[in-house]
Amino acid sequence: MTRTQLQAARDGTITSAMERIAHRENCDPEFVRDQVADGQAVIPANVHHDALDPMIIGREFSTKVNANIGNSETTSDLEEELEKLHTAVHHGADTVMDLGTGSDLDRIREANVAHSPVPIGTVPLYEAVKRAGSPEDLTTDVLLEVIEKQAEQGIDYMTIHAGILLEHLALTEDRKTGIVSRGGSIMAKWMEAHGEQNPLFQVYDEICEIFAEHDVTFSLGDSLRPGCIADACDDAQYAELDTLGELTRIGWDHGVQVMVEGPGHVPMDRIAENVERQQEVCDGAPFYVLGPLVTDIAPGYDHITSAIGAAMAAQEGAAMLCYVTPKEHLGLPEKQDVRDGLAAYRIAAHAGDVANGMPGARDWDDALSEARYAFDWTEQFELALDPERARSFHDQTLPGDNYKEARFCSMCGVEFCSMRIDQDAREASDDGELKELKRETDLESSSAAEVNRPPVGTHDTSAVSPVADLDGVDLEREYPKADD
Repeated sequence: MTRTQLQAARDGTITSAMERIAHRENCDPEFVRDQVADGQAVIPANVHHDALDPMIIGREFSTKVNANIGNSETTSDLEEELEKLHTAVHHGADTVMDLGTGSDLDRIREANVAHSPVPIGTVPLYEAVKRAGSPEDLTTDVLLEVIEKQAEQGIDYMTIHAGILLEHLALTEDRKTGIVSRGGSIMAKWMEAHGEQNPLFQVYDEICEIFAEHDVTFSLGDSLRPGCIADACDDAQYAELDTLGELTRIGWDHGVQVMVEGPGHVPMDRIAENVERQQEVCDGAPFYVLGPLVTDIAPGYDHITSAIGAAMAAQEGAAMLCYVTPKEHLGLPEKQDVRDGLAAYRIAAHAGDVANGMPGARDWDDALSEARYAFDWTEQFELALDPERARSFHDQTLPGDNYKEARFCSMCGVEFCSMRIDQDAREASDDGELKELKRETDLESSSAAEVNRPPVGTHDTSAVSPVADLDGVDLEREYPKADD
């Protein structure tokens, strides 16, 4: 019988996944095992996901970033979804959630699992509604059938909206934006139509049994997350959080790994409160936050409004950040939106790790700063979070190879480059001899975890199915090779 990572950890077993994670996080395997055993970290690793390069989510490890992709009834097909998956992994996504609600869901889901070295998450409620025809027609049988099927397909973690209860609905009546979670609104509509308790709550034990069989990780959905800063931290949000704490402990009792989802839209002065409260109510289970968005005024720029909150949440102890793209609230993200959202969130995650003093996290910053002061443009590009973007921006105005050794860029020009002026002044004060510029940071020997060292998006892809093997899809793409 399959043992989950949690059950193995409790038994004192260090699994091969834990060994790989210890290598990637640059820590002791026993520390990985201990954190998983205590429920303070999760390893989303469905036993059927053969292409997976194991990773860990927990506040004592490097902050992780999730990218949402998925089709809708009006846009995107299998080829586009695989393109988004590749873009997400290439630009540093630690996990990817397939939130598709359109057609061909099974084929897209199976392709994502086969071609992804990172964990894949889903919201099975979406497919269940499509199968039932409407939220009101959902049944517990349909919900369990869909959940079990997706578990068998290799989905590593699932958002389960079991925390929104019938008694919570009245608490949302005075909100400015009501219930903004897709799953939350679906469950609320079902409960209002039937006058009964949330069916996912009713069959939660059965879901736990399915998850334990396939080692699927719970991502307990925040169905009542605030959809604007005016609704943040209200009675509805916190009532559901209390239920999520209870569900966390039930999941653990079944030997199932659990992380908890969080808001949403939260003003900056209340982000710490949200993280602290979740950690207390849910006994330290990893907190997985969407944003939070710290202001509501910037449609088209919500990757920025949310990355501000995400960096603050990471500093406070959030374990994983769900990216927001510039298209949030406006449309389905495309490839470029995925790239922009991931850049914003990789910055937020890394900034949080630097602020928290994670081992070696600042070494990347120091190495790039040293290259910048030395006018080593090639090294700057290679160390950049997005090397292609950095090189492209530089070369838009100074494209020639000779400018790769120039002591200036087009922002200040040769006469007003502050670092050149500073270096010239130092040379003059040292009797005409400039002391050798310090290049003392060695990233090869850094104690930083993989995600805090360049390049991003490097995973072990040896078990990933070639995209060319998928019938009807012609994508000439390869993931970067893992650097062990």
